[in-house]
Amino acid sequence: MKHNQFPQIIFTALLIALLSACAGQQNAPTMAELRVDKAYADGKEIYFTHTEASNAEMAQKMEATMESSVLYVPSLASVPEEALANVYVFTNGVKGASMSGLQLSVFDNPAGTEGYTPLRRLNMVIWVDDTQARELKSAAEILEAAEAGELTIKQPGVVINMPFIVWEGGQR
Repeated sequence: MKHNQFPQIIFTALLIALLSACAGQQNAPTMAELRVDKAYADGKEIYFTHTEASNAEMAQKMEATMESSVLYVPSLASVPEEALANVYVFTNGVKGASMSGLQLSVFDNPAGTEGYTPLRRLNMVIWVDDTQARELKSAAEILEAAEAGELTIKQPGVVINMPFIVWEGGQR
């Protein structure tokens, strides 16, 4: 080997090492930050995010409140009923840490159950007498209160993609 070939061999070896390192990173997962909100499912705290909504006004409101992009996807409104679960959002009553300043939202069919789906039918919960309101932490409690005439539930026809991020027994 000639003396002047030594730098070329070193350069070639370094180039091969660098390219090998870069190739290994192509398959590495990319990390991204995601804003989450807190809610209840079966009485337990969970964390979820909003990614898309079937209603443009609702998507804008969630985006502004969460300071995170929420896409307007009108086709979500035509998802079959059997592919949806429920989210219950309070419009009055107990003050709390939700986006609206009221009690946390409540989800049925949490992650890990047979009925889990991230696609949620929006249910607006209205206390008949908000001075009698109390914190409810499960869909069963909400439905019982509705049967007792303590609150009403309205469905505005909005579907929201709300995947769970952290739940009892799991996380993404």
